[in-house]
Amino acid sequence: MLSINLFLHQMNQPVILHINTALKDAYIGFSKGDEILGYLSNDNPLDHASFVQSAIKKLSLSLELSLEKIDAVSVINGPGSYTGLRVGLSSAKGICYALNKPLICINTLEWLAKGVKSKDIDIVCPMIDARRMEVYTSMYDLSMKCIMQPTAMILDEKSFEESLSSFKIGFIGDGSEKWKSINQHPNASFPAFESAILEQLLLTMIKYEHDIFDDLAYAEPYYIKEFYSPSLFIKK
Repeated sequence: MLSINLFLHQMNQPVILHINTALKDAYIGFSKGDEILGYLSNDNPLDHASFVQSAIKKLSLSLELSLEKIDAVSVINGPGSYTGLRVGLSSAKGICYALNKPLICINTLEWLAKGVKSKDIDIVCPMIDARRMEVYTSMYDLSMKCIMQPTAMILDEKSFEESLSSFKIGFIGDGSEKWKSINQHPNASFPAFESAILEQLLLTMIKYEHDIFDDLAYAEPYYIKEFYSPSLFIKK
């Protein structure tokens, strides 16, 4: 196995630590450029806090990669589990402070939407379960342009009524099961998606290449605490 410390000098590409504890399944991993060097995952939300630091140490040793060699830290920063978001961001900020590295925060809904590969829809609508009939949601077109800002929404039969009259919308995420149970619109679908460390890497590199970093002193978890259920209408 080629030593990572040697490999890092072969190409001038950023090495990034990725952290995601926003939802039920957590992971940490390292990337170089557009390549995933390795990752570790955990599927028990109660263990996310103990998982993160030990996993980072274990994986960095396995890859022979010193944390001093990273160029930035990326974290999925919400919405999501209140505890999970705090765990992820505090871990990311701690490493950034200690090593003087930039922080990159990625929105959970955007990360979920990035995992949809279907071309049979006009809009991707990720949903995160927020208990009862409430979800955290947003909308993106197929170029990943945000066309409805992240919001908290209480679902009912008329949610998305105007949008669905004009667009084919793909609903994804654990919150979409609630919507599926009360929605019968022919323009609504529930496509397969896979949002994992690769999708986080792709979104992170866009920000890294444009020097879009978050302020370590003021970065906070993105909880979405406001609650309202708007009538949605998207103009062509």
